[in-house]
Amino acid sequence: MTVSQVQQGKVVVGILALQGAFAEHQVALQKISSPRKVCPLLVRTPDDLAKCDALIIPGGESTTIALLARLAGLLEPLRQFTKTKPIWGTCAGAILLAQAVENTKKGGQELLGGMSVTVARNGWGSQVESFEAPLLVDGLQDSQTPFTGVFIRAPVIQALHPSPDHPPLEIIARLPVGKLPKSQSIVSPDEDDTDPRDPRTIVAVRQGRHMLTTFHPELTKDGRFHEYFVRACVLSSLF
Repeated sequence: MTVSQVQQGKVVVGILALQGAFAEHQVALQKISSPRKVCPLLVRTPDDLAKCDALIIPGGESTTIALLARLAGLLEPLRQFTKTKPIWGTCAGAILLAQAVENTKKGGQELLGGMSVTVARNGWGSQVESFEAPLLVDGLQDSQTPFTGVFIRAPVIQALHPSPDHPPLEIIARLPVGKLPKSQSIVSPDEDDTDPRDPRTIVAVRQGRHMLTTFHPELTKDGRFHEYFVRACVLSSLF
């Protein structure tokens, strides 16, 4: 954050705008009411990134986003950004923030890291197996009102990797019991997908200043997850 931004009470939240649903995040951020003015910035170059206090990586196609980031000279600056500033990854962005990924395309998947989780790409199946689910989330404004999670070719969290060398992992939201899609290819007939301890039910996680959601909050008109990211991850790390 620059001196002028501090003096003006501004917080610049970038949205990686190379591919995917970045415009929807921009609209959601513009609607946030916050003690500090939230200024969205579409990020396409290292210079754009350098102006940001925090970053959102949108949903889209994770390998395409990583390729375009490399071509734009952003991949290494993004990796450095994860070490000092808050990042929120949604869907494809969640994949890029992960420590490890399964079901990658041929040639693998470049990652930014930043969060101690393993995810599986397209864990729920194809586009036609997209779904919505009501999520009760402690910490959101009006937390007793469910948040509609929109899952489109969403990744699945396979494992958490807690470590004393990293901030603790905080589970923010899980799918309701019994809501794991029966068509999910990684579920075998003898597995119990109603077990709330199953990591595959986890759909939102926070670790220190970073957060990931395997669904698309930006595709709803409900701005509570964006408000939560700004309040709990961004402002708390800056002031």
